[in-house]
Amino acid sequence: MEQLITALTIFALATFIGYFVITKVPPTLHTPLMSGTNAISGIVVVGALVVAGAGESGLSQGIAIAAVILAAINVFGGFLVTDRMLQMFRREGPGA
Repeated sequence: MEQLITALTIFALATFIGYFVITKVPPTLHTPLMSGTNAISGIVVVGALVVAGAGESGLSQGIAIAAVILAAINVFGGFLVTDRMLQMFRREGPGA
């Protein structure tokens, strides 16, 4: 029970810190931050695949499969948003 309380406390603190850090990011740094977040989500996909492959229990396998799906959606959506943001900075017309 003590481990659960510790894990929930760390999760809550990470949530609050993450929220306040992200809200302070200026717009000029948003695209590089998105790219970094996509890389982290890619690591989550790999980790979830390892856990799903281990298959120690049905519950852990189900949670790992859900993590793979959600992280893959996050990676795909993040790259779409980053690409769209980078298109705003492209020059149009001759010589572009």
